[in-house]
Amino acid sequence: MARAKVAGYVAAAAIAAAAVIGAHYEGKSNDAYADVGGIPTICYGHTSGVSAGDRATDAQCEAWLKQDMGEALDAVNRCIPGLPFGPLVAFTDAGYNAGPNIVCGSTLQRKALAGDLVGACNELPRWVYAGDKIQPGLVKRRATEQAICLGEPVP
Repeated sequence: MARAKVAGYVAAAAIAAAAVIGAHYEGKSNDAYADVGGIPTICYGHTSGVSAGDRATDAQCEAWLKQDMGEALDAVNRCIPGLPFGPLVAFTDAGYNAGPNIVCGSTLQRKALAGDLVGACNELPRWVYAGDKIQPGLVKRRATEQAICLGEPVP
């Protein structure tokens, strides 16, 4: 029971930390918009079930952010179990932003599972494309995630 409780606290802390990163880089819009890839998006990057013209409350935005980060954390834990806290937070935010393929079925996953966490962290800067173009915001976000993953100062 004690291990499950500690795991729950670690998960909650990882979601909270990743949500700070995500909220910072996503920004917030209570009105739906098309992101750079043309995907209908609302709040802090929420895309599930979003249609043009949708509007969300601040409370709904916060709830979706926690829910979506939780789903990203679940993917990380399923595909790369047992991570230290820094990589767990970094990969959770990356999975939230780029989707589960960044941690499931990627070179990042293969390196992490082989015990090469430094190599896995150094894969993050490869995930900077949206709409078939390098996005400066993604370059900055991946640099932040990489620093957190490696336990270095955030740029």
